[in-house]
Amino acid sequence: MEQVHLFTKKLKPSHISHALSFPTRVLEAFPIPEGAHMMNFEAVDATDNAWRFFLSTRLTGAYPKPVLLRSSWGRFVEQKGLAPEDRVVFFMERDDMVRRYTVRAQRKVMILMGQDIWVDVEDLPLYGL
Repeated sequence: MEQVHLFTKKLKPSHISHALSFPTRVLEAFPIPEGAHMMNFEAVDATDNAWRFFLSTRLTGAYPKPVLLRSSWGRFVEQKGLAPEDRVVFFMERDDMVRRYTVRAQRKVMILMGQDIWVDVEDLPLYGL
């Protein structure tokens, strides 16, 4: 199975305190049932823990504006100790009819030769203490 990068999102304060907005272009990777505007999906993190997220799209407006609801996203934010300027990266693997999602929570640890160096938060000292 090939892993496909869905999106990377640098977190703002509103992403920490409320919901995480998704790029509309990645909605095709999430099979929301016809006529519905919500679905749940599971994503595995860097330590193989499974996280259940609730994805919702708005019912009105010019475009669907997908978001991960605070009820599921907030637990991930708190457990990972995420803060503004951290980032999340979502991937998908697809095998026949099965979709597997992966999520990475990352923090910038340095700039090396003009490049940002990001590390999974689980690999940082004092993670989870």
